[in-house]
Amino acid sequence: MSVRSALPWPVRWAIVALVFGFCAAIGLWAFEFGRDIAGLENGSQAELLQLRAQAQTMKTELDEAKEQRIQAQSIANTAGALVAAEKASTERIATQVKQLEEDNRRLRDDLGFFEKLIPTASTDPVAIRGLQAESLDNGKIRWQVLVIQNKKNAPELVGSLEVSFSGTLNGKPWNSTQPGASAALKVSQYGRLEGTFEVPAQVLVKGVTARVLEGTVVRATHSIKL
Repeated sequence: MSVRSALPWPVRWAIVALVFGFCAAIGLWAFEFGRDIAGLENGSQAELLQLRAQAQTMKTELDEAKEQRIQAQSIANTAGALVAAEKASTERIATQVKQLEEDNRRLRDDLGFFEKLIPTASTDPVAIRGLQAESLDNGKIRWQVLVIQNKKNAPELVGSLEVSFSGTLNGKPWNSTQPGASAALKVSQYGRLEGTFEVPAQVLVKGVTARVLEGTVVRATHSIKL
């Protein structure tokens, strides 16, 4: 037979309470010891707040940098558009200058031609003024003739203009009237005619002659040398 000592239930509960209390005390001590090691108690909250403030400051600075980048990009785009517009404007001005130079050259030529309209002391009722001829690169000769009536309020002159060319062919005298040069001519005060003449091969043109015909009557004639 065995003999067991029986503890009263209150004593048993007291022992259990002591064990649990001891375990709780050990756990609390471990928690406190770990918190001290981690430094969560000594200034960790302030550091956390400081880090949050720094993060917010950096976010603000980042937003400002993004805004500045957007503004800089906008300025760069505007500058690029201005440069392109300036280039287009420069090209347009260059084209206009070129056109103006061409117009100016043409006006000078016309002015030089029409300056011959100034009345002279000639008493001939009909005169040829401004007979001009120039050799072109394509082997042709371009000619211009200005026919005027010196008399004021003169009746209209109805006739024809004949242009002829003279020179040498293989060292021998050569003369030819331009085909189709005997064109109808009507002049009230002045009339301007022009055309081209294709020089035959091996012909050296040395002079041009223009004649104004009224029927078969020669009213005016003028010659120039080339």
